[in-house]
Amino acid sequence: MKKSYIYAGISIFVWSTIASIAKLLLGELSNFQVLFISCFFAFLFLLIVNIITGDIKKLKEYKFKDYIITTLVGLPGTFFYQLFYYSGTERMAASQAFIVNYLWPIMGVIFACIVLKEKMTPRKAVAILLSFLGVVIVTGKGLMHFNRDIVIGAAFCILGAVSYGLFTALTQLVNYDKKISSMIYYFNTFVLTGVYILISGNTFTLGGLQILGLAYNGIFCLAVGTTCWAMALNNVGKTAKIANLAYITPFMSLVWTAIILKEKINALSIVGLCVIVLGILIQLKDKKQT
Repeated sequence: MKKSYIYAGISIFVWSTIASIAKLLLGELSNFQVLFISCFFAFLFLLIVNIITGDIKKLKEYKFKDYIITTLVGLPGTFFYQLFYYSGTERMAASQAFIVNYLWPIMGVIFACIVLKEKMTPRKAVAILLSFLGVVIVTGKGLMHFNRDIVIGAAFCILGAVSYGLFTALTQLVNYDKKISSMIYYFNTFVLTGVYILISGNTFTLGGLQILGLAYNGIFCLAVGTTCWAMALNNVGKTAKIANLAYITPFMSLVWTAIILKEKINALSIVGLCVIVLGILIQLKDKKQT
């Protein structure tokens, strides 16, 4: 159990920097370009780790169907999730996009009930409603004024949350090595985005700082964060239990965006986050989870 919280803590810390790093990278690169290079670094890092640990030998045990299953499980959590999130971040403030995107732990609870047949308790239902209310509060000003970028950006971030929520549930249905699986996930996304870039003719060049930013994003935000999160879920066995901890991340992210991007901490964002956390606190009172 302690290892699960250590893994979750690592994920929470590196993920809190995603909003700032993504916004900086998307200022000069497209979402496909950022995902393409980031996934290359994520794949390369995990390949080296698996070679050093000797886990790479496990690939010999994989059959064709195992690669297909791993690919299908990984697509919502890497390819679709990242593309939706980056698309949302391009259109709204990084802090807002990150908070809206953090519907995904609640989406994980919903898909845990649908896919894993976990019981939907009244407290979980209240937590879900409060989480969505929190998102409405965060984006309320833009929605009321029919700000096109806010509306589209929020929609993309919600789709990203749905994708990752599904991914967290699907990972519980398979029992593959987490580091090997993550390596395959990012290799597949690297290939898919690479094919799109080649077909679209969307060529680009990179500067030194961009390479460093993409390397950090790929190695830490993607490879380390996702792998540690999968290992945390794998050790606990109940998706909802660890998913609650992920709500610490948006608060940390607000600090990073204020420091790095100089974004003002919006009062509605704080209120929305507090409503979301209130829902989680209510859920944590569930005797069955405790």
